[in-house]
Amino acid sequence: QVQVVESGGGLVQAGGSLRLSCAASGRTFSTYTVAWFRQAPGKEREFVAAITGSSGRTYYAESVKGRFTISRVNAETVDLQMNSLEPGDPAVYYCAARANSTSTFASLRYTYNYWGRGTQVTVSS
Repeated sequence: QVQVVESGGGLVQAGGSLRLSCAASGRTFSTYTVAWFRQAPGKEREFVAAITGSSGRTYYAESVKGRFTISRVNAETVDLQMNSLEPGDPAVYYCAARANSTSTFASLRYTYNYWGRGTQVTVSS
């Protein structure tokens, strides 16, 4: 069983940066595919970024490509560096993990077994 905990959310000005961290407990993340999703009020939870366990390949939603970077810090931690934050970015950000180490359907939330409780990101204009 894997427990997932997010941290690093907060308030930042538009154009600023935040770094979110996703930590695993129970076992290591090293072979898991790990992703970030986000959900704004009244909207569906949407895919943000993923990193595979097999090759470390990364995938991004078009809306964040070039601004966000997902990285595997160590066997227990995956970070999401968010730069140039925009008014469309505020949401609760969730970390998710799955034992499938490949990229298959990496952007689909129903393929992930383990979820954190989320961390709030707020962007002021």
